[in-house]
Amino acid sequence: MANSKQAIKRIRQNEAVSAQNTTQKSAMRTAMKKAEAAIANNDENAQELLKDAIQKLDKAANKGLIHKNTVARQKSRLTKKAQ
Repeated sequence: MANSKQAIKRIRQNEAVSAQNTTQKSAMRTAMKKAEAAIANNDENAQELLKDAIQKLDKAANKGLIHKNTVARQKSRLTKKAQ
């Protein structure tokens, strides 16, 4: 257990940031799965879901949650499936 005030605060901050990162990653994964399912089923809202998934991927890359090359690869695969 942390003894100093700064270490206690750091633990508190790390927990908060970790919770935000987990939420954002989960939302990104869900958006990707929804887009893939819509593309596979030829739904009319597939393009909207694809756009949403790409936005979430870009946001994750900008925040440093996922490497930018990983995001580029995932976006490429999604758009390739959509065509």
